[in-house]
Formats: sequence, structure tokens, C-alpha cells
Amino acid sequence: MLSPGDTGTGGGLDADGFAFVARVPVRWSDMDAFGHINHARMVTLMEEARIEWLASGRPEHRPDDYASLIMSAMIVHVEIRYQRQLRHDDTPLQVGMWITGHRSVDFTIGYEIRAADDLPGVKAACVATTQMAVVDVEAHTLRRITPEEKTYLRSWMRPQDGS
Repeated sequence: MLSPGDTGTGGGLDADGFAFVARVPVRWSDMDAFGHINHARMVTLMEEARIEWLASGRPEHRPDDYASLIMSAMIVHVEIRYQRQLRHDDTPLQVGMWITGHRSVDFTIGYEIRAADDLPGVKAACVATTQMAVVDVEAHTLRRITPEEKTYLRSWMRPQDGS
């Protein structure tokens, strides 16, 4: 974890390079006729993981550093690559997430999704990204990410991702 004065990249990642790993249960309604998780439901499972992570905050950051960022972010692009099937028996999914980058009005979250019993180093079943634009909720326009928000985002980036 970052110390309160650290603004470096990647200080908040675990040994596997994730800022947060959510354990997301698979419901019967997430399954398709072929017995694996429906591709469209994967977006919902990613959303559940993302909300858990972003709402968790960081102890070394004040809520003012990130609350407006989290409350005003909306998805503008989703990309998912399926690399193997996931089934109901794979519950709860391990959803590892980190920030892959940020620009003036948006940031991108990376995901690696694995089965509950996958060992470390096993190829992810799905890899994905969501690009999140930050909006002024009252004006309904894009807004710039503040310097404090950029510091917060950088603390969850992998060093090779840069900023």
C-alpha cells in the first residue's frame, strides 16, 4: 500500500499486480443454454466487481480524493476477450482489477477474470477493459480529472502502464 505521501505508480498493487480482487458469485441466471456464463452477463459481473472495488476506497486517501471521481464515472467503452469458458461451478469468480491509464477526462480499468479454483499463474478466462469518462453530473458534460484524482488513479496502476 502507498504511504500517505507516496504518489508513485503501482504502490497499491498486490503481488499479482492487482489493485483489488473481487470474488463475484455466479448466479444460475448468468448461464446460457450451453452451460457457460453468457457473454452479456460477463459485463454485469464485471460491474459488480468494479463497484465493490471503487466503493472500497483506500485508507491512505481521504474520501474527498476519490468520491466525486467514483460517483461521476460512466462507461464509454467495454472490451472483452474470452480465452476459455467459465461455468457455474467456477463460482465465485476471481476478478482482478487495476488502472491501465488515465487522460484528462477518462480512465481505464483492466480486468483479469478467473475461476474460483484457478491457481496463480493460470491464464485468465477473460481479459477486459472498461473506459470510464468522468462527468459533471449537474451540467451533464465531461469534466477534467483533478490532480488529487490523478494521484489516486496512479496509485493503482502497474508500473509498465505509465500514466
